[in-house]
Amino acid sequence: MDMETKNYSSSSMQDFILLGISSNPQLQKPLFAVFLIMYLVTLVGNVLIILAIHSDTRLHTPMYFFLSNLSFMDIYFTTVIVPKMLVTLVSETKSIAYVGCLVQMYFFMAFANTDSYLLASMAIDRLVAICNPLHYDMAMSPRHCLLLLLGSCTISHLHSMLRVLLMSHLSFCPPHIIKHFFCNTQPVLKLSCSDTSSSQMVVMTETLAVITTPFLCTLFSYLRIIVMVLGVPSVAGKWMVFYTCDSHLTMVVLFYGSVIYVYFRPLSMYSMVKDRVATVMYTTVTPMLNPFIYSLRNKDMKRGFRKLRDRSHS
Repeated sequence: MDMETKNYSSSSMQDFILLGISSNPQLQKPLFAVFLIMYLVTLVGNVLIILAIHSDTRLHTPMYFFLSNLSFMDIYFTTVIVPKMLVTLVSETKSIAYVGCLVQMYFFMAFANTDSYLLASMAIDRLVAICNPLHYDMAMSPRHCLLLLLGSCTISHLHSMLRVLLMSHLSFCPPHIIKHFFCNTQPVLKLSCSDTSSSQMVVMTETLAVITTPFLCTLFSYLRIIVMVLGVPSVAGKWMVFYTCDSHLTMVVLFYGSVIYVYFRPLSMYSMVKDRVATVMYTTVTPMLNPFIYSLRNKDMKRGFRKLRDRSHS
């Protein structure tokens, strides 16, 4: 039995133990400070995005409707993960109740998948705006945007419910140590005493369907945009089209790059350290960067922030 297992084996068998980002005592406080700052920046940045869009009527468009909802989801998404992770970093008690673990897993997957579908909705918005602008108002009407949002939430929550029901029927071997900083599917599956081959098959198949659907929508949208851009004769015209997409495309690459690395590998290829790093990318880094990505090079958002600042000073 290794040192980590020896330290936690006396824990209640109804609880799981979250080892956190690192088991090195000297790194606990520095990591706590770093992730606390990142969390606060995420909250402030995404709240400012929502307020700026709400305060400027010129930002009441489909693209910014999806962006404000993406910011809203990012706030909840990080809140499901980071506060518990911060407690784990500074607390002697690193346990999480079995039910609490399933609840965390449920909401993490629900908000993460909703993020994925919202990114796909934003890609569709760019596709219609660039390739079929005459039909934009009809295709991206408020009713259609609301249906896309409701569909995104519904599919994501059904996916989470199925996954948690699947996990709830497994038995787990003591000492119930999750070598991760939250209750993610792969590290929890590694603890199961049950035969997980069928569970892994369902997880991989169902995840493939739920995650690749918005990813393929996004990919198809940008392939269509690229084909259209290649037909633009002037270089200036090409750059103008790409300029309207670069912020969203950056967010897509950051989000899907880390998600694909974490989830589309068999359990036998699971690497604790690499998985933690990749998971940190899309659970904390990407939600923190999204407000900066969308505001630094976006004239509309800069105008919205100025209007919000002027309103707060008046």
